[in-house]
Amino acid sequence: MAKDKKKAAKAPERPKLNNKDYLEQLRKLHVELVKLQEWVIASGAKVCIVFEGRDGAGKGGVIKAITERVSPRIFRVVALPAPTDREKSQMHVQRYLPHLPAGGEVVIFDRSWYNRAGVERVMGFCTEEQADKFLNSIPWVEHTIVQSGVILLKYWLEVSPEEQTRRLEARINDGRKIWKLTPMDLKSYSRWYDYSRARDEMFKRSDTEHAPWLVADSNDKRRARLNIITDLLSRIPYEDVKREKVTLPKRQKPGNYEEPNYPYRRVAEPY
Repeated sequence: MAKDKKKAAKAPERPKLNNKDYLEQLRKLHVELVKLQEWVIASGAKVCIVFEGRDGAGKGGVIKAITERVSPRIFRVVALPAPTDREKSQMHVQRYLPHLPAGGEVVIFDRSWYNRAGVERVMGFCTEEQADKFLNSIPWVEHTIVQSGVILLKYWLEVSPEEQTRRLEARINDGRKIWKLTPMDLKSYSRWYDYSRARDEMFKRSDTEHAPWLVADSNDKRRARLNIITDLLSRIPYEDVKREKVTLPKRQKPGNYEEPNYPYRRVAEPY
């Protein structure tokens, strides 16, 4: 036997998706999302999509890609702030339940009740006992949600430590992104493996047949967005809703209307 064992060949990394190809594929998916929206309205379907992942995993970008071309009245994004003192005294999932979809709605949670299993647990905002009770009860809560007719999809965006570092560092000196870098992000950044342990236990105890965790590689943001949208479309049994062909009616004639000679306060045009 040779002394030097051959190392298993590492799969080559896929090249980053260029912007032209990304936008072309995203346009096609946006058309399907509009079809989904029409079906949700017509059928009275209730869809709930949960997005979880570490800081910098790309949840916001995925949600923006999903909602960019649909109605915010149908696709509602829920991103709750820190709980109030009153909410802290409630059952943990209680403040999330009022935001669940009614018929004809798609609700997207940018972080969800799983805060209890993740950031709250890792950062000490809840006790181990509270986290344990949550993980014991949440499969039953989600079973009730699904039994009520809600299509529940749970996505975890998985990012590597190297890519997370690159993204968080990019926020430091970018005036467009600095608001995304909070003191909590900096504290949680140093606790990578605490989050890994919390994630592993969360999967073990809440990855169920009725509400499975769907894991997406988000190291390439563009591919992740396309993959997740494609996946969620495949998991919802939407159909084309026939609509009458739209034609614009004739515009009325001006009659005796004349444009007023009014001193409008015009917006400056430096561009």
